[in-house]
Amino acid sequence: MSFSNSSLKNPVSVPNDTGEIHVIFGPMFAGKTTALLRRVNSESNLGRNVVMIKSNKDTRYAVDAVVTHDGTKFPCWALPDLSSFKHRFGLDAYEKVDVIGIDEAQFFDDLYDFCCNAADIDGKTVIVAGLDGDYARRKFGSVLDIIPIADTVTKLTARCELCGKRAFFTLRKTDEMQKELIGGANMYMPVCRQHYVNGKSIVESAKKVLESHQVQVELVSEKPLVA
Repeated sequence: MSFSNSSLKNPVSVPNDTGEIHVIFGPMFAGKTTALLRRVNSESNLGRNVVMIKSNKDTRYAVDAVVTHDGTKFPCWALPDLSSFKHRFGLDAYEKVDVIGIDEAQFFDDLYDFCCNAADIDGKTVIVAGLDGDYARRKFGSVLDIIPIADTVTKLTARCELCGKRAFFTLRKTDEMQKELIGGANMYMPVCRQHYVNGKSIVESAKKVLESHQVQVELVSEKPLVA
């Protein structure tokens, strides 16, 4: 087989050190942030320069740190988007970074483009942790979009709060309907499939009872007082 010389005139430029993308996802309370910090600390112990990013929407435990549910902390950059990170961090400092950790990745709309550029062009190792689904078991943000470009994918599970079995889903305890509602154990709990289905029914039933009581209260308050 022969090749035309014209096909070799403009070879594709390939970076000397290509990066990696690793994705960690699962329901709430599955240990995603713990796994992320464990991996980032391991990279740091190997002498690699690491930096952590999280969404500035999540201020539950700290503004300038990634914090696990059990209180473990790691300093981070809290940003509204990922595209601004390189500029905010500084180009010279960015060049020296080997590993980028991203927590609560579901809140970043530009996750796919950032990971592609960081790994494919800049040669960074990117470790991403976030929710794959929301309380309605629908895709949450762009976490699932980066699976096709990931080197490894890890789905973690929690323990069902109601029976102790493996929990794959997050059940919202309140009746709010918006997708993004940041909270902890006061609003969410990890559940197995059976208790997700049953739990939704319970939440709906409780909502109807509360609405019924509210109507009754309003009717009573509207009745005229008899002297």
